[in-house]
Amino acid sequence: MSFQLSGQAMSVELENTTTHHTIPIYQVNEILLGARQQGVDIRDILLRADISPALLESPLSRVSQRQYARLIRAMRFHMRDEFFGLCSQPVRIGAFSHMCKNLVQCGSLGEAIREGFSFYHMMIDDFVARLSVQKGVARVRICHRGPPETMGNYAERVFIFFAMGMASWLVARRLPLLNVYYLPSERDRDAYVKMLFQAPVLYEEGVLGFDFEARWLELPVVQNAMSVRDFLHQAPASLLVKYRDQTSLTERIRRLLRRHLSGEMPTLEEVGSIFGITPQTLRRRLRNEGQTYQSLKDSLRCDAAIELLSQPELSLVDIAAMVGFSEPSTFHRAFKKWTGLPPGEYRSRRLREEEFF
Repeated sequence: MSFQLSGQAMSVELENTTTHHTIPIYQVNEILLGARQQGVDIRDILLRADISPALLESPLSRVSQRQYARLIRAMRFHMRDEFFGLCSQPVRIGAFSHMCKNLVQCGSLGEAIREGFSFYHMMIDDFVARLSVQKGVARVRICHRGPPETMGNYAERVFIFFAMGMASWLVARRLPLLNVYYLPSERDRDAYVKMLFQAPVLYEEGVLGFDFEARWLELPVVQNAMSVRDFLHQAPASLLVKYRDQTSLTERIRRLLRRHLSGEMPTLEEVGSIFGITPQTLRRRLRNEGQTYQSLKDSLRCDAAIELLSQPELSLVDIAAMVGFSEPSTFHRAFKKWTGLPPGEYRSRRLREEEFF
């Protein structure tokens, strides 16, 4: 079967030049843990975020960054807690805003990090973040205060990710990490963690945090009272994507493949030739970034398909063509493999929820 894209679909394809990474559904399930433990009806929260509750039943499904950012905002509003009920005591709404307005008055990144950690030391009983410097390496570590079995809970992992994002925003450049430390229980999510932090991940029992060169602590804080307003308006979405390392091999190849998304993608050998890298070196470097060439192609197509499925004016036939499938049936099988649901059901579950409410 062959077909032509409609003019409308072609227009959308030309406009949609960037395809953001999507977020696995386990991240949604984990951020909802506190609400569930408190007996909160999560259905309304999910729908405010434009996420169908039915997607939680499919462990392979994913959501867009826009949906996840909306979920964070909906959780904060509904629970009146900036840590979504994940800590033993709520963190009052406005704490993050108050901290940001204080941090932009700091002179250096090192001063701002210490000030921020000191602020949350007063707000959170479950853990404390500490910054130390050893032999030219700045070490951020989460010091856990609760029962050992709760070490590494989602609140702590969210904290280190947003600490990295905040540090990058304060100095208006990505903070290059040397290593990220996660718990061994998270090893099965290695590829996603590497993509999230864009740094080597080490798994050690009882260690959670990240390292970077201590010289970056001397960078001046360049944000101010004016820029903090825009930042707070855009957060948390700005922290998810703004300072992603666009120079990594994964991101460079992803941008290249995006230009070929609706057609035949280049082979590994052709990509290597474009970047002046042998196929063997290309495989090795992608492996070091937690990727294979096939998984990179699949994740790009999956991410693009999820974005396009949110546009009801596009037919499934159009979407299949826009993500590089000449046969809709092949697209259906591939999408189900990626997310656990065929694209029609993925879309209809979401639309049924929206119509119901």
